[in-house]
Amino acid sequence: MFSASKLTEDQKAALHQWAAAGASIADLQKRLKDDFGIGITYMDARFLVLDLGIELVEAPKDEKKAEPEETLAKPLPTGAVTVEIDNIALPGALVSGKVTFSDGETGIWMLDQYGRPGLDPDTPGYRPVQEDIVEFQKQLAELVRKQGL
Repeated sequence: MFSASKLTEDQKAALHQWAAAGASIADLQKRLKDDFGIGITYMDARFLVLDLGIELVEAPKDEKKAEPEETLAKPLPTGAVTVEIDNIALPGALVSGKVTFSDGETGIWMLDQYGRPGLDPDTPGYRPVQEDIVEFQKQLAELVRKQGL
């Protein structure tokens, strides 16, 4: 386990500065490796953030960045939403499967024993558009009904 006491004051200050500029834990981990040659695990980076009292903030969004994000929020559909069910459910799941959204993004879904849904997109941070969510829910309900669950 990596300890914050192994860092110099300059390295600690750099971590605070990077975090204030909007760096995520993964970004801090990468910058430590790239800038200082300190390779640590993601979990160690999380503990380091806690130990040093680093506050993670979202990077400020300027107007130029807002326009492309709005475009990305409503991608043009390239196909239909497809939902598949696994023959063997994931551990801890009552039922699970795969989904492909209209923009081509994919992910793994599951329902636990209490009927609570979970979605793990293949692209970190991906959020499907509302229309895709509605279609996914419809197809999922139909699949679950056919399975008799």
